[in-house]
Amino acid sequence: MITRTLASRLLELLTKFPILSLTGPRQSGKTTLLRQLLPNYRYVSLENPDELDFALSDPRRFLDTYAGQVIFDEVQRAPKLFNYLQQRVDESRQMGQYVLSGSQNFLLMKGITQSLAGRVAIFRLFPFSFGELQAVDLLATTPERAMFTGFYPPIFDRGLHPSDFYANYFETYVQRDVRELQAVQNLTLFRTFVRLAAGRVGQPVNYQKLASDAGISSATSREWLSILETSHLAFMLPPYYKNFSKRLIKSPKLYFYDVGLVCYLLGIKQEEELITHHFRGNLFENMLVAELVKQGHNRNDPGELYFWQESNGHEIDILLEKSGGVLIGEIKSAATINASFFDNLAWFQQQANVPVLDAYLWYAGNDAQTRSKATVVPWYQAALIK
Repeated sequence: MITRTLASRLLELLTKFPILSLTGPRQSGKTTLLRQLLPNYRYVSLENPDELDFALSDPRRFLDTYAGQVIFDEVQRAPKLFNYLQQRVDESRQMGQYVLSGSQNFLLMKGITQSLAGRVAIFRLFPFSFGELQAVDLLATTPERAMFTGFYPPIFDRGLHPSDFYANYFETYVQRDVRELQAVQNLTLFRTFVRLAAGRVGQPVNYQKLASDAGISSATSREWLSILETSHLAFMLPPYYKNFSKRLIKSPKLYFYDVGLVCYLLGIKQEEELITHHFRGNLFENMLVAELVKQGHNRNDPGELYFWQESNGHEIDILLEKSGGVLIGEIKSAATINASFFDNLAWFQQQANVPVLDAYLWYAGNDAQTRSKATVVPWYQAALIK
């Protein structure tokens, strides 16, 4: 069994909130984690049509039947339950009474914010992190294999080939999750849109260009990117533009939480292609940025990561704002360090009107180094020391 970093924090807050919510993309291991972590809790899946019909038709009796210390999986399918859950926990004042889980983040969070605000500890579980795989000696030994394989649990648990897993995963996502959203009428066009979005990871989002390439309106492009975000497939990294008077890029950058899915969407068939692939740098950057974001969620303290980019080309891939200054980092997909890799880090430290507390250079090699301009970190040790 692979221990999930989130587990200890989840157990801690289970004693301090009456309800705990765990969301995240499909197949990220939510059900497995909850059932292993909470063996004394009853487990009820509302994907079971009989249970769903019971919850929808008679929510009071349903909660009488499953009273206290129960996991409700895919609970967003029965939105009426949220008001009744509020009444139950307010009356009982029992901590850890209910655990709610689901993959439709938008619908689940809508129910929580409307009825359960202040009563719920909210967690998000993503595919495996580097550290979780390293602990059981399953992290790939090369960045190419790590990128191609991705980090979804079924690939490791069942020995699935990445191409087989992602083909079925993506089709299931489109057919089950996206079909339920009225904003998407043409699923074939949506599939094309997602593949085009995958070709733009690590780049500032140009909604109009993406819409034009996909044959949709700019408004639809924004709506569909929002769907990718709310279903935990993709995320936006916002730009940092405080304390600067120069012209800066202010559009967010697009990334996917799992780089293996991006490889599949781009039609990459084997890991060897990634050694010389023209998109290698973007994919490598996506993998490390997603890893840093996952680490924050695993601590249940995501913080706010940024990128910084000037219109004339100077760029910082990762920036974390802290009290008293910022941490900055550059990501390079080469396995050999070049002196030019430090140029943007040095330029930023000279030009910024904000103290730089520490600087990092993550690269595809294996040796850690301490340089005058930055701490050099191998790709598999990606972390921000907070």
